[in-house]
Amino acid sequence: MSTPRVQRTYGSRNRRNPTSLTTPSSPPSALASSPPPTPRGPARPSKRSISNFLSEENVEPPSKRLKTLTSSVPSASKAKAKVAPKTKATAAKQGPQKTLTQLHFNIDQPVLRMCPLCDLSYTRGAPDDEHLHRTHCTRVRQGLEWGREEEKDTMRGTEKVVVEVRSDVKLKDSKKKGRIICFPADIGGKVGAKLDILLQTINLSLSSPALPSSVLQCSKAYVFLIPHEIQKHRERIVGCVIAQRISTAMAVVPSSNAPSSEAIKSTNSIIVDSETNLFCSPTQLPTPMGIPRLFVSSSHRRLGIASVLLDAAAETFIYGCPLDPQVGQVAFSQPTSMGQAVMKSWGKGGVRVFEE
Repeated sequence: MSTPRVQRTYGSRNRRNPTSLTTPSSPPSALASSPPPTPRGPARPSKRSISNFLSEENVEPPSKRLKTLTSSVPSASKAKAKVAPKTKATAAKQGPQKTLTQLHFNIDQPVLRMCPLCDLSYTRGAPDDEHLHRTHCTRVRQGLEWGREEEKDTMRGTEKVVVEVRSDVKLKDSKKKGRIICFPADIGGKVGAKLDILLQTINLSLSSPALPSSVLQCSKAYVFLIPHEIQKHRERIVGCVIAQRISTAMAVVPSSNAPSSEAIKSTNSIIVDSETNLFCSPTQLPTPMGIPRLFVSSSHRRLGIASVLLDAAAETFIYGCPLDPQVGQVAFSQPTSMGQAVMKSWGKGGVRVFEE
């Protein structure tokens, strides 16, 4: 009877350890003459690693290069796309960009311009100069405003520092009426701040330096006020006279007796203004009151405001002692051409000239 043949397959084989000894298919016989096979060492790898190869050559192994993930690090185009919205948002928060001014070089027209209304020279195209000109021109033509803030500051405790010296003053060839107030030139407060702005306007229009504090301490300010055109509770300052306490002044030489150039050297006459032919005698004469500043707004001139202000100053500057300009008790400080016209018409040739 034949025994069935058993066919072995690879799947039925036991897994072998590559490092273990090769075992025979049948167990070794004890009666075998040959000794058992000597166990071999671990199997030598067929290939050497790169580290073993480099260690033999005494060369350091190359450092590993970090693998960059395309998903974690955005590309340059994506980074720009993300930064762009932030930049636009930041620009939107900063507000609209400042518009630039296009300048043109024109050699036909002069850059320096003189305003025919206020006689102020300014640089055309310069923002600071144009702003200064607009503010100054408005003040020179229309004057400054006087309101409730200044009226509340007229009392200092129980003392009234701002005094009304004349009221219901009728202007020449006009139905308007005004009033004149007087206060110390170094008063301070709201009234002092308004006077500082007024003096800055006067000094700029006359091209005169600012009055020092020593002069303001011995001076009085006479201001002419008229009702405001629109607001009933406000007024306008259309005229101002600063009266200063002085000691001496020089008499004016009449224009008919004006000396020639040779006579000036012989008589030592002083030339105050060569254009208007104004000469003074060098002799210093006692004079109690001086007028360093006189101003009337351009739209309110030729209405008799300057003469009324000078009359009020001459009558009330020294308490209980009115002054007469025709006998030389009042002096002007180096008057301009318009100032000389007022000086001659008001003082009838008796007004003197003093140095500031």
